[in-house]
Order: sequence, then C-alpha cells, then structure tokens
Amino acid sequence: MPAGFLTPRRIAIGVLCLVSLVVCCGLAWWQWNRFESASGTFQNLGYVLQWPLFGLFPAFMVLRIRKLRREAAAADDAPEPEPRQEWGRKPVAEVPRPRPARPAVTDDEDEELAAYNRYLAELHARDQEER
Repeated sequence: MPAGFLTPRRIAIGVLCLVSLVVCCGLAWWQWNRFESASGTFQNLGYVLQWPLFGLFPAFMVLRIRKLRREAAAADDAPEPEPRQEWGRKPVAEVPRPRPARPAVTDDEDEELAAYNRYLAELHARDQEER
C-alpha cells in the first residue's frame, strides 16, 4: 500500500458508504416485509428494488470522483495535443473574423417605418421632459 493510503478522511468516507448501504438494505428488507403483508402493494416491491440502489450511490460517487480526479491529473501532465486537421474544416487561426454589423436602416428607405420611428422618438422626448 502506498504511504498515506488510509487517511482518516478516506476511512470516514468508507465507513459512511458502508453505513449507507447497511441502512438502505435494512429499509429494503422492511419494504419486503410490507409487500408480503396483507396490505402490501407493488409500490412496496418497487421500493425493495430502489433502496439498495440508494445505498450503493455514495460508493458510486466516491469511485466516480476518484476517476475524474485521476483523469484531470493525467490531462495536466500530458502535453498539449496538436490541433486536428479534419477534411473541409479550417484550423482556428484561419477562420475569418465576422463581418461588421450592417448599418441601421435610414429614414428614406421606408417612409412608413421612418414615420413610426419619428413618432417613437417624439414620445420618448416627451417622456424625458416630464421627468
């Protein structure tokens, strides 16, 4: 075993996962007894199947977090990969910049729109004067 493998934090997490599994299996057993009783329903049977999964979830999360941390550490140590050249695509450096935005519509392009914009500007000016 590597040094520092059994730290108090890791032992506490392991104990917590084990306690979670034991408690949830006990709840599954209780639901099984409810299912077998005269008032039992199939909902109780569904809980029998769900409780052990709930008990295993903390252990799954611990393993998943360890895997993600190992992958992140390996990614930090790995050199930067070369950008891939895919057919029909340009590397990021060769992609042109976006075109500038089109100029706003002038008043003489559409008389009805220009009249409406003048009306809105007049309303805005009145509102500003009242304040």
